[in-house]
Amino acid sequence: MAKLDDDDLKSIKDLMEITFDEKIEEKELVTKDDIKHLPTKDEFYQKMDEVVGELKAVREELPIISHQLSNHDDRIEKIEEKLQIISSN
Repeated sequence: MAKLDDDDLKSIKDLMEITFDEKIEEKELVTKDDIKHLPTKDEFYQKMDEVVGELKAVREELPIISHQLSNHDDRIEKIEEKLQIISSN
């Protein structure tokens, strides 16, 4: 039986690489190259913590802002009545 030389091994390696690439494409498998632009799990959770923190702050401020808006609306109505301005709404 003849021994394989370096050229034979390189040819086998190249053929295997082509075969694997074809199978990956055929099966539509995801590779590391496909997902290398995505954040890591830790990066994702860190960003989600920031977003959830901001959302929580906005939800806590909403009643205060609504109350201030209501107060301003009441004051504007009183001023309009005093100045006899007719509101269009």
